[in-house]
Amino acid sequence: MKNLFILLIFLILFQSCFSYKSVNYDTISNDNKKQKIQVEMLDRTKFNGQLVSKDDKTMTLENNGSTQTILKKDIYEIQVVKFSILKTLGGVAKGGAWIAAAAGMIVIIALAGV
Repeated sequence: MKNLFILLIFLILFQSCFSYKSVNYDTISNDNKKQKIQVEMLDRTKFNGQLVSKDDKTMTLENNGSTQTILKKDIYEIQVVKFSILKTLGGVAKGGAWIAAAAGMIVIIALAGV
């Protein structure tokens, strides 16, 4: 039972609480400097970070103390990180369902004497 509780705690801790919302380059506000952004380039490389600055041609992101300047013409898709309580609760419920199913299987196996 203790192992089952520890497994449930790990499932809750490692659930994704964030979702990404695709936005247009022009709708990104330069006022919100702490906005977390994920940028996918035309060559499918991805950059994550906080918005430092944005103008008509370039966007600058900061991640772990390093800055990355990205040209607007090289951007394929921009996604803004949004907190999602529904996604978090759904993941926890799904994890709980898997734990309940596993516990039921263990009880059935134990009763069967296998």
